[in-house]
Amino acid sequence: MDAMKQLAVGPTLQLAQWVASLSYRDLPESTRRAVRISLLDTVGAAIYSARTPWAKAVLSWAKRGAPAVGEARVWGDVEVSLRVADAALVNGTAAHSFELDDFHNAKIHAGAPVIPAAIAVAEKLGLDGEALIASIAAGYEVMIRSSLAMNPSAARMRGWHLTGVCGTFGAAAACAVLMKLNAERTAWALGLAGTQSSGLWAFNADAAMSKRLHPGKASHSGVLAAELAELGFTGPTQIYEYADGGVLNAFSDEPDATLLTQDLGTVFHLERTTIKAYSCCGSTHSYVDAALELRSKLDVPWNMDGRVRVGTSKVVDLQCGFDYVPSTSLNAQMSLRYVIAVALIDGQVLPAQFTDAKIKDPTVTALAGRIELEGDPELDRLYPQNFAGWVAVECNGEWHRSFVMNPTGSVDKPIDEAGVVEKFRGINPELATDRIADIAFAIERYSVRELLESMSLRK
Repeated sequence: MDAMKQLAVGPTLQLAQWVASLSYRDLPESTRRAVRISLLDTVGAAIYSARTPWAKAVLSWAKRGAPAVGEARVWGDVEVSLRVADAALVNGTAAHSFELDDFHNAKIHAGAPVIPAAIAVAEKLGLDGEALIASIAAGYEVMIRSSLAMNPSAARMRGWHLTGVCGTFGAAAACAVLMKLNAERTAWALGLAGTQSSGLWAFNADAAMSKRLHPGKASHSGVLAAELAELGFTGPTQIYEYADGGVLNAFSDEPDATLLTQDLGTVFHLERTTIKAYSCCGSTHSYVDAALELRSKLDVPWNMDGRVRVGTSKVVDLQCGFDYVPSTSLNAQMSLRYVIAVALIDGQVLPAQFTDAKIKDPTVTALAGRIELEGDPELDRLYPQNFAGWVAVECNGEWHRSFVMNPTGSVDKPIDEAGVVEKFRGINPELATDRIADIAFAIERYSVRELLESMSLRK
């Protein structure tokens, strides 16, 4: 701690001190509940999505370097086969592999990088559920605050995928809690995490798999950062604020370092995490809600000749407003035009709407091609504090419009424990859902290994 005393205690060190001192007892019950819900949701998304080609490819790579005696497992497996960092990589990639994982309006997916890192470290160390809850809470909070401080809209407009950029911080913080790193070593871990931060939006150019990798690599980097810090490998203790190469200035033109520590320990931003109701980009979910509302309200088969207008913010237009040309499931999941069209036609936007056949369906693609996007300054004002959007359709010569401030699954319209259980059951019908949910929702009474063992149970 002598080195810390010689430095002004800036936001990086303040954040590190909070992480190093955090315990389960410090968390309000509302925060613990939010963590338990995201825990089950993330596990369910990862186990379902582990069957995708990109998740399988990452697993194959990890197995090439698997040790003779493993430290952590792939979720759903009985065998403990991988190193901790590689298990975090594999499970983190899987969790984000089919756009089913949770998100926050700071424009991040926190569950995919944080929870795999935390579970892998806790499994190796043989820790209990209370420790896991505290670590996940720390990881979510640090990751969310990192994005808020960067100004997520400004950073996103520069081409950064903030899940990859900020996920390293969240994963490192979670690991630091479990490994009981002191404040100085926690600061080193955050610094080592930040110097590995990355994640670029260029995947949209050709719907490449790289987006799926970002949270897995962030999870891996967070484990590596914490393990190196534990060994005495130093990291920059001003990783956020340093003028020359601190992440805030490097990733954004409009950062605000005060958001890293404002109301830290009294306000838990993680409680505003959104559980996904639809298998597509989170920024499109309000539009899906609006389309489904119109479909229900009109109570007639969709008039395929009617016009469709959609209001967008600048960020959503850049991110999801491209012309829809069928290629991959990711391309469809990121396309505002596609998800609105398939919502109007099918009445749902679930994994079944992203099969190879469906994304090329001529009826859907024709409607997607006719959707008109319209920039709306009011949506710019609202976004990203609110993931707002509106859809207007012309039916029988009349216009009908639906505006949604925040989507299903957000704090405005929350998905509770029962809803997450049904989501889990719907995408993983072969698993013993009730047993897994019972443990996840009472994880404080179990070890992390017991949770992992339950994931391999079949009906």
